[in-house]
Amino acid sequence: MSTYRTLKGYNIKSVTSDPANTNEGQIWYNDTTNQIKVNTVKLAAWASGGNLGQGRSSLAGAGTQTAGLAFGGSSYPPLTRYNLSEEYNGSAWTEGNNLNQARNSIAGCGSQTAALGFGGYIGPVTGKTEEYNGTSWAEQNDLNTAGYDMGSAGTQTAGLGFGGYDSHTDLTEEYNGTSWTETNNLNTGRNTLAGAGTQTAGLAFGGRPGAKANTEEYDGSSWTNSNNLNTARMGLAGSGTQSAAIAFGGGPPEGAKVATELYDGSSWTNTSSMATGKQQGAGGTASPNSSSIAFGGGGNVNSTEEFTGIIDAVTSLDVS
Repeated sequence: MSTYRTLKGYNIKSVTSDPANTNEGQIWYNDTTNQIKVNTVKLAAWASGGNLGQGRSSLAGAGTQTAGLAFGGSSYPPLTRYNLSEEYNGSAWTEGNNLNQARNSIAGCGSQTAALGFGGYIGPVTGKTEEYNGTSWAEQNDLNTAGYDMGSAGTQTAGLGFGGYDSHTDLTEEYNGTSWTETNNLNTGRNTLAGAGTQTAGLAFGGRPGAKANTEEYDGSSWTNSNNLNTARMGLAGSGTQSAAIAFGGGPPEGAKVATELYDGSSWTNTSSMATGKQQGAGGTASPNSSSIAFGGGGNVNSTEEFTGIIDAVTSLDVS
């Protein structure tokens, strides 16, 4: 029988404790646990989750992959605007108490137990703002300028809204838990864009008119242009932080509906695509880019997909 040294040209190193900061493919024998161990890397991938109770598009999301929140949205035909609110536990969605105002093209941020929903379309455009406490929604002070199909980032007490329709597609407003304050505009005005990050370290990407690839970073005061998405698109969603964001879905082109990109604070890199195309869907805005969630979309999509990023792990083989 061939030995490892014969096959590879070197021996497996024997150690009494696992080494730190191992490299991909590194192998060793732990003589304390009597195990052969190897550093393995699991590639990024999307996997199916539980379906929404009501398939819809132009909805908003908040929370994480294991504690998500979906609210608002619409389906067609016939055109129906929803005030529905659903909570996700990492496996299935459960309907909770409704928004006070049914609307589509709503923006949102925060967590499952402390979410913020604002703007949207109810027939006319609206600036209505609502807070969710994990049980019910309560109306708060409106946006200074009503808008829909806005980008969003931040938390319930430190929210950020930017871009969108109606009259001012470059506007930015900050929420302090009580009221909204207008701040410096986006460099490129647009709507149906996505956002990630916080009120003091935000990220805006994609959008329309046309299909845009523009990416901008926000420092709590002003926006700075960064490197573009690889695939220009509108009606996309995203989550994560300013230095570790994920963008997914959108369109056109058709391939953008499943395309996924990761942002490292400087540039975007393509990664594994979704199984089901999602344009005008939503994601958990508080989710890190390594464990995000996508749900809903045009065509009354009700599917949910969960993203798991590249995992650096150690696999053990017991030889005792």
